[in-house]
Amino acid sequence: MTITLDIQQPQPFDLVGSRILIAGNATAFEGTLSIRVSEGHDEYAAFASVGALGLRQFQAAIDIPASNSFQLDRLFLTLADDSGNENGPSVVIPILFGPKILPGYGGWQPYTVKAGDTLTRIAQEQYGSSNFQPIFQANQHILNDPNLIFPGQVLRIPRNDI
Repeated sequence: MTITLDIQQPQPFDLVGSRILIAGNATAFEGTLSIRVSEGHDEYAAFASVGALGLRQFQAAIDIPASNSFQLDRLFLTLADDSGNENGPSVVIPILFGPKILPGYGGWQPYTVKAGDTLTRIAQEQYGSSNFQPIFQANQHILNDPNLIFPGQVLRIPRNDI
């Protein structure tokens, strides 16, 4: 059977927490997809049930334990047909792991850059500290240089539960 994967969540470079929610449409061998999250040093795996007879909607989640040993904040979510064929069709989605970016990560809020803003000023306003690294890391898909932000840009401001 040919696998068809249309992943709607997460999108590339989404900022995710310890529970990564996955949704889309798929068909797979015997109705099962394998899910892997890795960054080259550590890996977590799970499975999702999907329809084997035609394209079906599915939802799944994978929980990353707090004791994970990820060294990087950019992870790769891989969904693949669980047919045992390592060279079978798969989809790889780069995602940003919030708990590695900000301790106690609990989500993010949007912030629209205003004239005169700097990442340091935004960090001071949002966190009470000049440490802009969490903001820079959470927006690495749109920021290459922490000194180059523009009015009108919408940044993700990581928040914590602490």
